[in-house]
Amino acid sequence: MVYFPEDKISCLGLGSWPLGGGYDWGNLDENAAQKAVLSALDLGVNLIDTAPVYGDGQSEEFLGRVLQSRREKIFLAGKCGLVKNGSWTDHDLRAQTICRQLEETLSRLETDYVDLYQIHYPDPKVPLQDAVATLTRLQEKGLIRYIGLCNVSAAQIRACAQVATIFSVQNEFSLLHPQRGLDVLDTCRACGVRFIGYGVLCGGILSGKYKTAPNFRRASARNYFYKCYRGAAFDDAQKTVSRVREVAAQKNTMPSAVAIAWALQQPGVSHVLFGARSEEQVRQNIAAVHIKLTPQEMLFLEGKDAN
Repeated sequence: MVYFPEDKISCLGLGSWPLGGGYDWGNLDENAAQKAVLSALDLGVNLIDTAPVYGDGQSEEFLGRVLQSRREKIFLAGKCGLVKNGSWTDHDLRAQTICRQLEETLSRLETDYVDLYQIHYPDPKVPLQDAVATLTRLQEKGLIRYIGLCNVSAAQIRACAQVATIFSVQNEFSLLHPQRGLDVLDTCRACGVRFIGYGVLCGGILSGKYKTAPNFRRASARNYFYKCYRGAAFDDAQKTVSRVREVAAQKNTMPSAVAIAWALQQPGVSHVLFGARSEEQVRQNIAAVHIKLTPQEMLFLEGKDAN
């Protein structure tokens, strides 16, 4: 078995929540989505992140079909700990649930292992260190290569780092809340843990495509997960969007690329995930790796005085 080398993981990764379609993101055009995924791979993105809760397994099944011939060229990241219970999503990090979810994930992805297996969210009913211990046993069996945490605090990172080697932490990170989670970044650096930022475009709002507040379905992820599409929150977000557009115009690039570049240039950020369901979105987002923001531009994007 040939593993993808960890020192070759791309700084940008493709987040596959939108590829699950369904209630969260609407119907998926599989032909366009397949072209998007293959385009990302061809342009140098080799980090692919997914989870069983994305479209009730549909994202994993889709990726399993698309990635078959390229598995050894991909650093594949999966997750555990969220389960669907009717219209609700529950937290469940019991050992039997983690093992069952991994078995199902491997089947859907049509692979024998995942490179990175992450706890999606802490479960208040199960000590996080116990869940990490379960992942360690799966790691010893060769079913996963590395252990990751998502949506955790600095204290939780330190606690888990005492019982296992934590490869990465994946938390939400964006220009809309530039100060949020800086303690997590500091902790990751101190513990030698990679940081993966997700939600850098906040569901697309930082791409600048929403000039007025959109009327999403109640079940849309952009309605219930990202809290910036309604009322005063939307109006407030537009101040940041305006600054992103201004810098993008100066650099002759797309706003989404500027927002992603800002995240990539933050000290301690190892990788940034972006979502895409078309080749055009992939190209726009990947342009971020070619953008170098000055310290003054970084401060301006954050709404700070550069003087």
